[in-house]
Amino acid sequence: MQKRNYLLPVMMLAIFETIAVTLWLTKNNIFYLFNFSYIGISISLGMFLFIREYKHARRVVQLLVGLYMLIYLGLICNENMQIEGFWYYLFTGVFEAATIHYAVAKIFGPLFFGRGWCGYACWTAMVLDFLPYKTPAQPRKKIGWIRYVTFAASFIFVAALFLAKVGNLERIMFWAFIIGNAAYYGVGIALAFAFKDNRAFCKYICPITVFLKPMSYYSVIRVTCDKDKCISCGKCKRVCPMNVDVTDNSRKRENGTECILCMECVRNCPKKAL
Repeated sequence: MQKRNYLLPVMMLAIFETIAVTLWLTKNNIFYLFNFSYIGISISLGMFLFIREYKHARRVVQLLVGLYMLIYLGLICNENMQIEGFWYYLFTGVFEAATIHYAVAKIFGPLFFGRGWCGYACWTAMVLDFLPYKTPAQPRKKIGWIRYVTFAASFIFVAALFLAKVGNLERIMFWAFIIGNAAYYGVGIALAFAFKDNRAFCKYICPITVFLKPMSYYSVIRVTCDKDKCISCGKCKRVCPMNVDVTDNSRKRENGTECILCMECVRNCPKKAL
């Protein structure tokens, strides 16, 4: 491997370390140093393993980051890292926990790494990707509008709690995290088997994509196709879990904002055109 091949994981680590140090110093809380350093190291490790052609590189990152956020931040630290937690902290005017997480991973971060969150860090997808339907067996369905309903529902739920001046909101947010995750897993698994598609939940239900899709349109990191090498065999489209047409280099390509950078297309391209 040439040294230049390792530039991307080094850059990713540098970005997360910059965020870690900046938040540590500005918020005067060393937790942010450890938190973002850990996530940056995990993602960079996965990218390094991918370059080394380790088959389960992405899954390693999913487990390292997903379990950390689900078990440690969510269950142990009682932080609601779901979208309800974001609305909660936003309404309280506190730039902590979920608001910082959303700003980095789901609002501004996608300008650089697109929907990499969905491919490497989401604790819901972490479980769904272990199901048997890794390649969609059916054409994409036109029910993506449901994600806007769940997005609005999460906002209305938290707004109603504040308007009603309900007490003990922190405890309610913790239980919303528990119940919400259980619901996500239940619905996600049911849809995967119903549509024979592990990523059906991501395509049609997940409210987070309302943030991710428009920002990832401008992503710096993208899968592109070398037209001189491409033989139009269609294999990349068949193995893509999100039905993205990666042979089209335009930002307006079919399902372009759905790419989760899983690199299955890159791995399976017979001519190394991607």
